[in-house]
Amino acid sequence: MAAELYELRNGTITVKLTNFGATITSLLVPDANGKLADVVLGFDTVEPYQKGLSPYFGCIVGRVANRIKDGKFALNGAEYSLYINNPPNSLHGGKIGFDKVLWEVTEYNNNVFPSITFKYQSKDGEEGYPGDLSVTAKYSLPSRTSLKLEMEAVPLNKATPVNLAQHTYWNLAGHNSGNILDHSIQILASHLTPVDKNLIPTGEIMPVSGTCFDFTTEKKIGSRIHELQVGYDHNYVLDCGEERSGLKHAAKVKDPSGSRVLDLWTDAPGMQFYTGNYVDGVVGKGGAVYGKHAALCLETQGFPNAINQPNFPSVVVQPGEKSKHTMLFEFSTD
Repeated sequence: MAAELYELRNGTITVKLTNFGATITSLLVPDANGKLADVVLGFDTVEPYQKGLSPYFGCIVGRVANRIKDGKFALNGAEYSLYINNPPNSLHGGKIGFDKVLWEVTEYNNNVFPSITFKYQSKDGEEGYPGDLSVTAKYSLPSRTSLKLEMEAVPLNKATPVNLAQHTYWNLAGHNSGNILDHSIQILASHLTPVDKNLIPTGEIMPVSGTCFDFTTEKKIGSRIHELQVGYDHNYVLDCGEERSGLKHAAKVKDPSGSRVLDLWTDAPGMQFYTGNYVDGVVGKGGAVYGKHAALCLETQGFPNAINQPNFPSVVVQPGEKSKHTMLFEFSTD
């Protein structure tokens, strides 16, 4: 099995993906004048992803997204130790997470409803996690202006933590258009999980009202980012607001220059809002150089370090159960 590029297109949206990391590498969407731009950061070929040059551009991260404190957890009386790849923590599944493996393509079609399904079998003990886990990720274009991702994970023989997330870096003005500080965002969350100095949640659920984290109404991303040391990298506790086919509205992002709007819907309890704080001179598509804040990530997820926080929604999945996580990205123009 080799790493290859695949394409889904429906006349409005064109998305390119690779089975390496089940990764979105390119996404063309029109602005109000019909002008297309590629709105995700990434590389032209699969080689840079395989060489480890990608700071999680566009991939699916797992078995457990985000940080696990000290790379340790206990489950059913056993202690588990994970690879520390973000000292002192384990991040996004460890040294070789789901973003750095080849997924099998089990279905691929470009008919009326274009879609592609990737599958990965994670072995017992892989990256320190318990039990065999069967994972599928289906990307589809259910309408002219939307991209859907449906992720499923089934433990085959042991209980295990599962928290799959999609890690696309968005810049609605175009991947090569500078920083996203002028983008505006609304996050449908009145609380977040504050973190310690190592970016591990303290366990508290904090109201965002009156802080620089308050995006309950639409605001420019750059309006108060200077109040933070490096930028936003925080898990928001999504409110149960407006729903659409079982998914709740998580965020709305607007690019003032090109009129593109992205609405994100999900069934996950949390969303990591990340402003590309550690992107530093990565050479991407067409030789574009991506710097700090060149894009934003909207990673819907279970809460970070939930396996070690009893008051957070559990991410443990039992054999015979199924972990499901769906995201719908809807594009429009303002």
